[in-house]
Amino acid sequence: MDLNLHLVRYLVTVVDEGHFGRAAARLHVSGPALSKQVRMLERRLGAELVDRSAHPVVPTEAGRRFLPDARAALAAADRAVAAVEAHRRTLAGVLRLGFMTAATGTHTRRIIDLVQRDGPGVSVQLVQLPWPDQAAAVRTGAVDASLVRPPIADTDGLRLDLVRHEPRVVALPAGHRLASRAEVALDDLDGEPHVTDDETDEQWVRWWACDPRPSGVPVRYGPVVHTMDELLEVVASGEAVAITGSSVVDSHRHPEVVFVPVTDAEPCPISLCTRSDDRSALVGALRRAVRAVRDDTR
Repeated sequence: MDLNLHLVRYLVTVVDEGHFGRAAARLHVSGPALSKQVRMLERRLGAELVDRSAHPVVPTEAGRRFLPDARAALAAADRAVAAVEAHRRTLAGVLRLGFMTAATGTHTRRIIDLVQRDGPGVSVQLVQLPWPDQAAAVRTGAVDASLVRPPIADTDGLRLDLVRHEPRVVALPAGHRLASRAEVALDDLDGEPHVTDDETDEQWVRWWACDPRPSGVPVRYGPVVHTMDELLEVVASGEAVAITGSSVVDSHRHPEVVFVPVTDAEPCPISLCTRSDDRSALVGALRRAVRAVRDDTR
């Protein structure tokens, strides 16, 4: 039989979400329509692939046997489509560069200038990415490259070129006991609730919260935030603190939030993320620009 990858993607999303409703929302389809599509795949294969009685929904034994190669097929199809899309953009002189809030500060403009100097007529389109998609958008071809911060959960098929290391700071409410300090250590933050995010990988949240702490004191998590603006509002209200990169100080301001350097927090490497097998001229120019910026800052 011919395998319909559209149906496979629906199944994978249901398994990843563990819930038909959440999967339907992520896929922008109705719950009944999603259920119908998964049933269609099961009928074509002649086996039930998910256990609908389980909470969360889990794959059956047949589903567990099916999913590894099915995921690989989806990834291969995504790479094939991405290669063609990247080729079309190269012919048009368009480079799509993903970034997160304050990813490199002033370095971004310098990188873009160098790329355009290398190839006159090149158009660099900046695409702001949500925290969980910074590397996935490169893999799927939504962007040609992105400027990423750690941790990257899955680097398979990706290449990371370091741009620079960024010191970390803690965002505190203006009236906080540590707000007037010139610097703080992680031990000073023990017991302070730290913001969290329920839409990204737990590894990401823990890395930015410096969890575990050198003291061994467990990190206590507070309100959920999804954007930098939400983060600043939560900090300003005194509900939590947040460890972030120092470039945020220049790009985001709040009258009731102060930023204090954290002396013993591991610096944040900011890297250019591209597909390992991307040999396009525009991505090559971007990699050279990053190397030049890195060399200039040493």
